[in-house]
Amino acid sequence: MGLKNEILNKHLTEDQIGIFYLGQVGFLMKFREKYVLIDGYLSDYVDQNCCSELVQWVRRYPAPITGDELDFVDYVFCTHAHYDHADPDTLSAIARVNPKARFVVPQAIVPVIEKYDIAGNRIQGVCTDKEYVLDEDISFTAIPSAHEELHPDGNGGYEEVGYRFAFGDVTLYHSGDCCMYDGLTERIMDTDILMLPINGRDYYRNRGDIIGCFDSVEALTLAKEAHCKMLIPTHFDLYDVNAVNPAYFVDCQQRINPAQRYHIFMPGEGFIYG
Repeated sequence: MGLKNEILNKHLTEDQIGIFYLGQVGFLMKFREKYVLIDGYLSDYVDQNCCSELVQWVRRYPAPITGDELDFVDYVFCTHAHYDHADPDTLSAIARVNPKARFVVPQAIVPVIEKYDIAGNRIQGVCTDKEYVLDEDISFTAIPSAHEELHPDGNGGYEEVGYRFAFGDVTLYHSGDCCMYDGLTERIMDTDILMLPINGRDYYRNRGDIIGCFDSVEALTLAKEAHCKMLIPTHFDLYDVNAVNPAYFVDCQQRINPAQRYHIFMPGEGFIYG
């Protein structure tokens, strides 16, 4: 059975969330027969278009599902305009096969998303620190992300954001690409599930125009200070040039907060929370 059938046939209670990992920082959430995709990168667009003399992008594994298969997704979220978060091939494929899908992005990047053969009336540009209602018992708030710094868009919003969802009584925060900044802890306090990158940053990656994120120590410290119930590390496994060994994350967890619940996903793996 392929991943699409597994997702569609996954039986959940009214209070459970099905979480499926699609690689890099991409996840698909299922809640009460509604489907939410965030940062789905399901092609090799980066490999084909972003290599340089300093950096060669080569996927370590194929996408576990394709954009052409996502004719059932209700909402498609992007955290920012980088191609492994707002993939032109994935987004245009979903728009082509799925007329009901709505695309939710930071207001600042709406013109970028419109270039991917997606009609403007299907795209919702969102501001930060404002609650939006998606559906019955599903809402979200966009939260500024620092990648590696905060980038205001000049209109009161930010070019990079994360999303704090409420699925019924369960809250989930997906940061996209993000580093720590003053005020983030307060914005996500007492969130049940945190999805945070752990690939870190350094001089040599910056030299190759690879902008960094949290490392494992920072992600685990934030989860502890924000009283997170479960931490899901992301952004560590798809590209060798920007990867880290998740064993280091586990080592840090044992030193920083041995009581911290976490789940390290394999590509295509599903997990039921609740």
